[in-house]
Amino acid sequence: MAKATYNIIRPATHEDWLKERTLGIGSSEVGTILGVNPWETPYQLWRRKLGIDPPKEENDAMRWGHYLEDAIAQMFQDTTGKTIIKASAGDWIAVDKDRDFLRVSPDRTYWLGDSRANSAKGIVECKSTGLKVDADSIPEYWFTQLMYQIGVMNYQEGYLAWLCLTNRSFGTMRVDRDKDFYAFMVDKLDTFWRENLVGGKEPEIVTIDDMVLKYTRSNPGKTIEVTDEIMADINELKMIKPQLDELTKQKKEIEDRIKFAMADAETLCLPGTLESNPKAVATYKSAKDSTKFDADAFKADHPDLYDQYCKTVPGTRRLLIK
Repeated sequence: MAKATYNIIRPATHEDWLKERTLGIGSSEVGTILGVNPWETPYQLWRRKLGIDPPKEENDAMRWGHYLEDAIAQMFQDTTGKTIIKASAGDWIAVDKDRDFLRVSPDRTYWLGDSRANSAKGIVECKSTGLKVDADSIPEYWFTQLMYQIGVMNYQEGYLAWLCLTNRSFGTMRVDRDKDFYAFMVDKLDTFWRENLVGGKEPEIVTIDDMVLKYTRSNPGKTIEVTDEIMADINELKMIKPQLDELTKQKKEIEDRIKFAMADAETLCLPGTLESNPKAVATYKSAKDSTKFDADAFKADHPDLYDQYCKTVPGTRRLLIK
């Protein structure tokens, strides 16, 4: 029987599991490093993993994704006939024996058939999403995430299983191991780990969000010459701005006429539908009352306390076209 190419770590607590994940590259980070994650760039990931920026805070969507794993795994089992391995649920990490920065935490594993050998397993990656997804439009970062898990654990296959929250549809797609593609990924991950994370080399910035993160403040007195390409952009922006100003003015005038016509009514409906089944064409509702802290009054009444809780917030950069 072939020996496992990985070690299993089962941390005592969820917090310990989170700490273990920071010691390498997880499967959810692979798409970012390969440049196929639309939500994050290599530069942003680099900053986060080096502690320059804080770790991502778990939001409601992430929590719901975790809660729905059981349901998606059960649906996968019912749909495919594959038997989910119950012990695969929970917080555990598979770590490559030769390169311990290669770390994966599969959502679930399943038996390929009747055999109960360790090599007779596959991985199912559970996804809940608001995106419209089918087997022909799988997000690339989903694919790389699963392929990375299959490669680290030296399995032969895995499945993506997804629940589309918008229309409650369910789908699966089998992914077979591709040794060449896995080798390509590992080469990229190895470079990112050695050069960028261990070596500290800053990745190239590729988006405006990257640029804003890197250059939070302008360099006083620094001036550079404009290129032909950027000069063309400036001239185009000068042509567009008056059009935008005029459209903004027209938009406000139209909205004001509609508001004036509605007076204190919440809903504007189609003619002839008011008495039976009103068909709304516009609404003008009052927002819920809210409580606002009166900083000026507090400062006047408690100036010493006010100063204690004040902090300097860096000014944002503003683009002005001359």
